[in-house]
Amino acid sequence: MRSRILKTLKSRELRANSTDTETKLWNALRNRQIAGFKFVRQEPIGHYICDFVCPEKMVVVEADGGQHLHSKCDEARDRYLREQGYRVLRFWNNDVLSNIEGVAMTIEAALKESN
Repeated sequence: MRSRILKTLKSRELRANSTDTETKLWNALRNRQIAGFKFVRQEPIGHYICDFVCPEKMVVVEADGGQHLHSKCDEARDRYLREQGYRVLRFWNNDVLSNIEGVAMTIEAALKESN
């Protein structure tokens, strides 16, 4: 129970302190703007907190900066999420900031082919 409360508090903190990239991506995902699918942000799954999740299609969307390049932690996280049935999409921050339309199209295609 304590762990769940801590994750909820951490999720709230992350939402309140979103990066510019996360804000831009959230503005594209919120209010069912992509093919009518609902997304939530900073969602706990297991012991991870995912940037964005479409629960209906079990798709996780992550916005990553350079610190994620060849990250062993991200590999373990992605493996765990896939084991739970999620599809993980990762986008570099510069792609989100400079080509949000292309990112949105990629997400839409993944949502339509999932499940």
